[in-house]
Amino acid sequence: MFHVVLVEPEIPPNTGNIARLCLSTASRLHLVKPLGFSLHEKSLRRAGLDYWQDVDVSLWDSFEDLFTHTRRSGTPSQAPPNFHFLTTKAQKPYWDAAFTAGDYLVFGRETKGLPESLLETHANSLLTIPMPGEHARSLNLATAAGIVLYEALRQITLSPLS
Repeated sequence: MFHVVLVEPEIPPNTGNIARLCLSTASRLHLVKPLGFSLHEKSLRRAGLDYWQDVDVSLWDSFEDLFTHTRRSGTPSQAPPNFHFLTTKAQKPYWDAAFTAGDYLVFGRETKGLPESLLETHANSLLTIPMPGEHARSLNLATAAGIVLYEALRQITLSPLS
C-alpha cells in the first residue's frame, strides 16, 4: 500500500479524483489541513463518484502531526517509511526514486505547491515530474498524483521481491 498526502488541497474535484485514484490502487489518502473546501462539498463527492465512502482517508491538523505519527507507529525493528515530496523546484525526476511499499507521496496545494519549510526540511527527498514543454508551470494535481503513484506501483510490481 502507498500513501498519497495532499498538503492543504484547495480544489475539491482534484481531491475527489485523487480519492478515486487511491481507492483504485488500494492506497491511503491523507488530507492535511487547512483544506480549501468542506469534505461535504458536492463537487468533491461528484469527482469521487459513489466511491467516497470506501476510500481509506485520514485527516490531519498539520503535516508535522502526520510525520510524527508515522515515526511512532512502527516497531523498533521496522525502518520508518520513506517520504517523497513532489515539487517543480526539484531536479531529481520521480522515476529515479526507489519506491517501496508503504512510502508516502506528498503533494502541495494547487496554487503554491508545498510550503518552503517542508522543501527545506526534506531537501534530500524532493522529486519532480519533468516537463519538457516551455509554457506550462505545472501539471494538474490529480494528474501528477496519478503519474507518480503508478510509477511507484510499477516499481514494486516488477520488483523480484514482490
